[in-house]
Amino acid sequence: MAAFPWHSRNRNYKAEFASCRLEAVPLEFGDYHPLKPITVTESKTKKVSRKGSTSSTSSSSSSSVVDPLSSVLDGTDPLSMFAASADPATLAAAMDSSRKKRDRDDNSIVGSDFEPWASKRGEILARYTTTEKLSINLFMGSEKGKAGTATSAMSEKVRTRLEELDDFEEGSQKELLNLTQQDYVNRIEELNQSLKDAWASDQKVKALKIVIQCSKLLSDTSVIQFYPSKFVLITDILDTFGKLVYERIFSMCVDNRSVLPDHFSPENVNDTAKETCLNWFFKIASIRELIPRFYVEASILKCNKFLSKTGISECLPRLTCMVRGIGDPLVSVYARAYLCRIHGDTVQNQLVLQGVELPSYLPLYSPAMDWVFQCVSYHAPEALLTEMMERCKKLGNNALLLNSVMSAFRAEFIATRSMDFIGMIKECDESGFPKHLLFRSLGLNLALADPPESDRLQILNEAWKVITKLKNPQDYINCAEVWVEYTCRHFTKREVNTVLADVIKHMTPDRAFEDSYPQLQSIIKKVIAHFHDFSVLFSVEKFLPFLDMFQKESVRVEVCKCIMEVFIKHQQEPTKDPVILNALLHVCKTMHDSVNALTLEDEKRMLAYLINGFIKMVSFGRDFEQQLSFYVEARSMFCNLEPVLVQLIHSVNRLAMETRKVMKGNHSRKTAAFVRACVAYCFITIPSLVGIFTRLNLYLHSGQVALANQCLSQADAFFKAAISLVPEVPKMINIDGKMRPSESFLLEFLCNFFSTLLIVPDHPEHGVLFLVRELLNVVQDYTWEENSDEKIRIYTCVLHLLSAMSQETYLYHVDKVDSNDSLYGGDSKFLAENNKLCETVMAQILEHLKTLAKDEALKRQSSLGLSFFNSILAHGDLRNNRLNQLSVNLWHLAQRHGCVDTRTMVKTLEYIKKQSKQPDMGHLTELALRLPLQTRT
Repeated sequence: MAAFPWHSRNRNYKAEFASCRLEAVPLEFGDYHPLKPITVTESKTKKVSRKGSTSSTSSSSSSSVVDPLSSVLDGTDPLSMFAASADPATLAAAMDSSRKKRDRDDNSIVGSDFEPWASKRGEILARYTTTEKLSINLFMGSEKGKAGTATSAMSEKVRTRLEELDDFEEGSQKELLNLTQQDYVNRIEELNQSLKDAWASDQKVKALKIVIQCSKLLSDTSVIQFYPSKFVLITDILDTFGKLVYERIFSMCVDNRSVLPDHFSPENVNDTAKETCLNWFFKIASIRELIPRFYVEASILKCNKFLSKTGISECLPRLTCMVRGIGDPLVSVYARAYLCRIHGDTVQNQLVLQGVELPSYLPLYSPAMDWVFQCVSYHAPEALLTEMMERCKKLGNNALLLNSVMSAFRAEFIATRSMDFIGMIKECDESGFPKHLLFRSLGLNLALADPPESDRLQILNEAWKVITKLKNPQDYINCAEVWVEYTCRHFTKREVNTVLADVIKHMTPDRAFEDSYPQLQSIIKKVIAHFHDFSVLFSVEKFLPFLDMFQKESVRVEVCKCIMEVFIKHQQEPTKDPVILNALLHVCKTMHDSVNALTLEDEKRMLAYLINGFIKMVSFGRDFEQQLSFYVEARSMFCNLEPVLVQLIHSVNRLAMETRKVMKGNHSRKTAAFVRACVAYCFITIPSLVGIFTRLNLYLHSGQVALANQCLSQADAFFKAAISLVPEVPKMINIDGKMRPSESFLLEFLCNFFSTLLIVPDHPEHGVLFLVRELLNVVQDYTWEENSDEKIRIYTCVLHLLSAMSQETYLYHVDKVDSNDSLYGGDSKFLAENNKLCETVMAQILEHLKTLAKDEALKRQSSLGLSFFNSILAHGDLRNNRLNQLSVNLWHLAQRHGCVDTRTMVKTLEYIKKQSKQPDMGHLTELALRLPLQTRT
C-alpha cells in the first residue's frame, strides 16, 4: 500500500484558545439559587358526584418540597392500596407494619438518655463469667401419647394439654454435667432455637415445655458468680416466648376487613383471641413450681391488654407477692428486681460451700438493682436523690444500696454532691461491699459531669488514698481506669504524670499488666483524648514508660494506632519538635514492624494511612537538608509498606520543587546539588516498589520534576527507565482484589508520557526524537490483545504529538528548559524526520483498518475510521491533495456499513462548515462538499 505523506497544519494556539473561550452572559439571580428547594403548589379538586351533587374546588400551596417517593414509603400510594385490596397476603405485611409502629410507640415512653436493657445485657455477659463446670437439668417428659382426636371438644383439648404438662413435669430427668461456660451458652441458644422451631411447626405445648424447663434453671445458684449471666441467657428465651404468644393472639384479631388499631382496647379484640389468651394464662397457672410459674406468666404479662384495661396493673401486685415465696435472696432480687435485706444462714452456708466471700457475692446484685434504680430515677427530680441519700444513711450507709443510687441518678446530681457521697462511702462497712467499687461508681459520674471547682482537688486526693492502697491489681486498675478520666479533665500534666507513675508501680510487679490490657488501653485513650498538644503529651515523663507495659504485639499496635489517629485528627500545624518526632517515629516503627506475610491488605492500608499522615505533618521549614534527612530515615524505617514509600517519593519531589522555588538565584550550586540529591533519592527508591503502574507513574512524575529543575540527564534516566519497564506490564493486574485487564491503564500512562515528551529536548549524542522512537518501538513489540484497538489509539496520540512538535512554537514549555522548537528552530531536516515518522505511524493505522475489514469487525473499523478522520482534521494540513483525499475516504469508510452514529456525523460536518469561515481555512468549504451524509432506509 502506497504511503500517504503527512503535512501538519500550522497552529495559532492563542487564537484557538480565544475562539474556544466561553462568552460571559450576565444573569439576574433574584431569589434563584441552584441549591434552593423548589416550591411546589398543589391543587386539590373534589370530583363532581354523578348523582348531581354540587362540586367544590379547593387549592392549597406549600413552601415545602413534595417528595414524590414519600407517599410510597408510608404505604399510601394508589398502587399499594390497590394491591392491598386485591391480595389478602398483604394483610400480613400490614400487620407487621402495625406491630413495628406499636413497638416504636411503646419504646417512646423513655428517651435516648435511658440506657436500654440491650446495652446492659452485653456488659453483664462480659463481666460475670466463670471457669467452673456448669450443669443443666432437663426434664424430658415420659413420651406418653395423649393427643386428643380431631373431634374433641375445646375442654377436652385443654385437659389433654394439661395432662401433657403434668407428664412433662413428672417425666424423666436428664442432667448435663461438666459443661464449660461456652457449652452452657451454646445449649441455651439451642433451646432458644428449639422454641422457635416448635412454635413454627405449631407445637405450642412443646414450646411451653421448653420455656418451663429453662425457667427452672433460674433456681440453681450452684455457681453463684455466673448467675447474672445465666439470668440474661434464660430471660432471652422468655422474651422470645412472650413475643411469640403476643403476636399469635394479635394475629387472631386481624381479618380480611380490618387490622387491630395500634392503641386498641379489649372491646376491639374478638372472642376467639380472648379465649386463646385465657387458655394461655390457664396453662401457666397450672405450673406447679413457683419460679417457672412466676417467670412464664411475667413473660406474657403484656397479653393482659387483650382481656382487660386494668389487667396488667392488677397482675403486678400479685406477681410481686409471689416473689416473697422465693427463699434465695439472689434469685429473689433478680425475680423482683430489688434487694432482700435479710441474708439467712442458708445463704452463708452456700457461700462457704462454694468458697465465695461476701465482698464477691454482694456485687452480683448490682445489675438487677441498677436496673430497678434506673427505672425509678429516670427523669426524677433532685429531691428524690436527697430522699434516697437520707434512706441510705438511716440504713447505716448500706454500700450496695449506695452504689446503685450513684449508678442510677443523673451524673450532674451526683457530681454536685461528690463530697457528701465521699463522706457516706467512708462510713460504709468495708466487709460487705468493697469501697473501691463505690469510688469507681463515683468516678464514672465525675467523668460525665463536673463537681464544684473548689472540691476537685480534695475529691481526687480522697479517692486516690483508697485506690492506691488496693493490693489486688485487678481491683486497682478497674478503679484507676475510671479516675484517670477525672484527672485529665481537671488537672495538668503534673497530676496526670503522678497517676501514670502510680499505675506503672502497681501493674509492673509479676507482670500484672498482662491481665489488664483493656483497662490500660482505656487509660491511654483517655489521656490522648484530653492532651491534643503532643509536645505537652510527650513531655509527660511517664507516658512512654507507660507504653512499654504493652508487651503483647497486637495490643501494642492497637495502642499506637490510637495515638496516630488522634495526632492526625488534632495536629493542625506541621511540626519539627524533636520530642514529637522521636516519639512518633517510635510509634510508627512499632506499627510498621508488625506487618508480615499474614497481614491483611486492609490492615496494611490503615497502617500506611496513619504513617503517611505523620510524614505529611513533618516540616523543617527552609531547612531542606534536614527535611531530606528525615525522609531518608523514614525510608529505612518503613520499607515494608509500599504506600509509605510512594508518599515519601512524592514528598521528596515536592521538596525539590519547593527548594528551586524558594532558592532561585541564591546559592545556585548548592541548590542544584540538593535537587540532584532529591532526584537520586527517587531514582533509588522507585525500583523497590511492587506495583508496576506505581513505578511507571512515579518514573514519569519524577522525570517531570527533574526536567522542571533543569536536571536534563536525570530526567532522561527516569524516562528511559519507564520505557524499559513497559514490556513488563502484565496482561492482567490486581485492582482492589480483582484481576482486571491492564491495557486501558497502559493506554492512559502512554498518552501522559507522550504529552511529556513534547517538551523534552533531544539528547545531543542521540538521534532526532530518540525517546519518541524508543517508546514507539516498545509499543510496536508489546503483545496486545487480539481484539484490542488500544495500540492504534496510542499511534493516534503519537500522531498528535508529532504534529505539535512540527510547530514553530510549542503549546507549553518548562521554565529555563529549551525544548526542540528552540533547539531546531524549524529546521527542515528535523521537520522531514518528523514527517517521516508520521507517515510510518499513519501506515500502521491504515493497515489496522484493513485488517478489521478482513475480520468483519465493521463497528470497530467505523469507530476508528472516524477517530482517524478527526485527527487529520485537527492536526493535518488538508490543503495537501493526498491527505485531503485520505480524509474523504475515511469519511466514507465510517458510514459504509451503517455502524456510525448519524448525529455524530451531522455535528462533525457542521463543525467543518463553521471552521471553513475562519481565516486561512477556506479550503474546508470544498472538503465539506465532498463529505456526504448517507441516509438509512
